[in-house]
Amino acid sequence: MSNINQEMLALERRYWDAVQHKDTEEAISLSDESCIVVGSQGVGAIDREQLGKMLQAASYELKTYAFDDKKFKVRQVADNVAIVAYPVREELIVDGQTTTLEAFDASVWVRRNGKWQCALHTESLKGDPFGRDRQPS
Repeated sequence: MSNINQEMLALERRYWDAVQHKDTEEAISLSDESCIVVGSQGVGAIDREQLGKMLQAASYELKTYAFDDKKFKVRQVADNVAIVAYPVREELIVDGQTTTLEAFDASVWVRRNGKWQCALHTESLKGDPFGRDRQPS
């Protein structure tokens, strides 16, 4: 695995660990001033202060997460910009119930003043691309 791949993998793990442990300082330090977030609930932008508040008030608990290093993809598009994508398996407690989800995540990291910061993060739930697996039979 190349140096940039190892560096990006370590950054993603640090970010996930921060979310898991509700370590707002670490999450904020890894985030760009404004981060675009895309997921099943839509598109948004979140600044560092909002991120900290969101982590503290989270209505879920991330128990564990795992991604396969062999499927972790990195593309450095400029000296200071890298894109990562990977499958992730999450075990969570939501509304008091344990649930597992599989998803595909992507992030764009930008290096500012020698420090990598996440400027975009997306998560797509694993499943049929047309949503047929979520429709009643």
